[in-house]
Amino acid sequence: MALKRQHDMTSVFSMASMTDVIFLLLIFFMVTSTFVFPTALEINLPQSSEQTGLKPKARIYIDKESAIYISFDENEPQPMADQNQLLGFLQLIQRQNPQDVIAIYADEEVKYKKLVEILDMGAKNGLKMVLATKPAPTSAKPLQ
Repeated sequence: MALKRQHDMTSVFSMASMTDVIFLLLIFFMVTSTFVFPTALEINLPQSSEQTGLKPKARIYIDKESAIYISFDENEPQPMADQNQLLGFLQLIQRQNPQDVIAIYADEEVKYKKLVEILDMGAKNGLKMVLATKPAPTSAKPLQ
């Protein structure tokens, strides 16, 4: 006696939940990729035990050959030809929004005189400038 099934089984797999997971992963990676700030400049920052939570609007880079580069927001750094061009950049920021913070990323081999000249230019224009550093190892931090 041959028994027949009442219901036929279909071999269909629903991909709806799989596409939802893929889209969530895509959104996650797109959002987290904006947190990375790539720089093409080779700069070894000095170490510090204190860090600031300020988000700079402009950045000034000084490499170990004392070449100066500028970047507004998170654009690609552009080389500066001379001090006058840097002064013009600082005056432009001061006219747009003097409350903006400018971060200076100076290589640890840069002469102190060069760094002070740039900080002095910012102070004369009434700008807030911070020196970027990398965190010191926990063994080098002072006891509190």
